[in-house]
Amino acid sequence: MTARIGVVTFPGSLDDRDALRAVRLAGADPVSLFHADADLQGVDAVVLPGGFSYGDYLRAGAIARFAPIMDTIVDSANGGMPVLGICNGFQVLTEVHLLPGSMIKNEHLHFVCRDQTLRVENAETAWTSEYRAGEEIVIPLKNQDGQYVADEHTLDELEGEGRVAFRYVGWNPNGSRRDIAGITNARGNVVGLMPHPEHAAEPGFGPDSVEGGRTGTDGIAFFTSAIKGLMAKA
Repeated sequence: MTARIGVVTFPGSLDDRDALRAVRLAGADPVSLFHADADLQGVDAVVLPGGFSYGDYLRAGAIARFAPIMDTIVDSANGGMPVLGICNGFQVLTEVHLLPGSMIKNEHLHFVCRDQTLRVENAETAWTSEYRAGEEIVIPLKNQDGQYVADEHTLDELEGEGRVAFRYVGWNPNGSRRDIAGITNARGNVVGLMPHPEHAAEPGFGPDSVEGGRTGTDGIAFFTSAIKGLMAKA
């Protein structure tokens, strides 16, 4: 059996092709899914990619929540299907309330694009099991609405339940509360983060690393983590 991981394309998605490529590089069958089609085509997991869904004309991710495919994804996620939201996909996950909190404009009000160091805080989710807790990884970041916000009660709950999946290290690029770069739901099957692991999945196209320019592949473990978990349940 080969795992099938779907990647949803919304109007304005920019990184859907990159996510599909990362899925293939990790060893799964990539499946293109369309926002207007409620059928998930029998996939085992879903990625909501980065971009500007529906132009972000109302609020980042706010219109995408009403896409026909999202009702199916929410039901599937609540049933345990692994779902990963990257950048705009993270914003969508907060809008459909699969993850708490919200995303607003970067604190400095500028678009930011850089290779960003993250610390893995939770290595027990469907998308992080191939990392080690405390491990530092480098993942490209590019966003304008990347500031994660939530009330203090929610933040305390995330901290207390170990649901902060990633934190920014060295510099908080967008003002996110408590340096949070990504979170998970209580079950651990839904993860959202602002940086782009699909852009650190293949030598020659990722961040710089100790091995040389553009050699970083720290992001591929997101996808191999999901595959390993799916295969264990097959």
